[in-house]
Amino acid sequence: MGVRVTSGRSLLAAMMGVGMALGAQAANVPDLGPLPPIKVNKAKAELGKRLFFDKRLSGDAAIACATCHDPKQGWTQNKPLSDGYPGNGHFRNSPTMVNVAHKKVWNHDGRIGTGLNDMTREMITEDYIMNMDMRIMQERVKQDPVYLKMFKDAGYGEPSNGKVRKAIPEYLKSLTSQNAPFDTGKMSKSAKRGLTLFKGKGGCIQCHNGPLATDEKAHNTGVPENFDVFLDPNNHQAFIAFAMFQGIENFMNIKRDPGYYNVTMDSADVGKFITPSLRELKYTAPYMHNGMLKTLNDVVAFYNMGGGMDSKKSSLLKPLGLSKAEQKDLVAFLLSLSGDQLTSAKYVWQGAYPAEYPVIENWKNVRN
Repeated sequence: MGVRVTSGRSLLAAMMGVGMALGAQAANVPDLGPLPPIKVNKAKAELGKRLFFDKRLSGDAAIACATCHDPKQGWTQNKPLSDGYPGNGHFRNSPTMVNVAHKKVWNHDGRIGTGLNDMTREMITEDYIMNMDMRIMQERVKQDPVYLKMFKDAGYGEPSNGKVRKAIPEYLKSLTSQNAPFDTGKMSKSAKRGLTLFKGKGGCIQCHNGPLATDEKAHNTGVPENFDVFLDPNNHQAFIAFAMFQGIENFMNIKRDPGYYNVTMDSADVGKFITPSLRELKYTAPYMHNGMLKTLNDVVAFYNMGGGMDSKKSSLLKPLGLSKAEQKDLVAFLLSLSGDQLTSAKYVWQGAYPAEYPVIENWKNVRN
């Protein structure tokens, strides 16, 4: 952990970094394709939807899941680093919730691979995220007559924290890409040329493959570190809370996000991050695990140069020599992987909530 170089994460993983020589190897990985259908229980998903937008699921009833996963911002936050629990910030970019139910590993570092139930629990209970005691959450839910009926109608019976962790993932199943040009066959000529580059000269498909356009593996691509994590006390205290819980050594002195290292505790994995999906990129800028690249043009240019500077960078990444026109075509293809914005009442809870828990505006000014 004594490495003080820029960190890496793949938005396009080895997307821009494998060169023409790897194009022939593309047949060894799954091809891109449509997302498989997911069966959704309507009553359970409707309950999960109300829970996802309910601020009472956080410790001081100030934020909901939807605060950091805003439907109007591509189910993320259009800022480099996500918000955290009131009184602190965060140390990573907020990922989109669209297609999250199709994934097999979660978090930028891939530390959860056991299901959305566990992912939901972590987001609700972590003190730098929603800071909720599950026992208190259960009692809050049980005090709401609307929830009592919705849990019963969903076949869950009486509300419990375990059932909350089931209902929210059921709702997330409904957040699936809709009508992307890539899926409907309505790609522009430029996007089609970009697809050819994606599978060939760019070698992108080496790590961005399958229906989600991700291998869901960890790679280091040399993405520059976002030092706002360490220079802003609010962000840094979230990083410290995370690092302490994960058992990362010397966390007060490191000035980089360890990434996949905190899963394996193998120094070879410092700066590796899980290959993200390329779907819905149109709505989810800025990019990378720390929001360091503002636009898709920036991302393509970054990988065209062979990624960033990092002693542990993947050997797959090499300068590509793509022309301006080729880079433009590649961006056009990436945009074709984005479909309709999921912002209608079908996906977004629009009802009111009881306001029996007044929000503390600023925890820093609280005095006993």
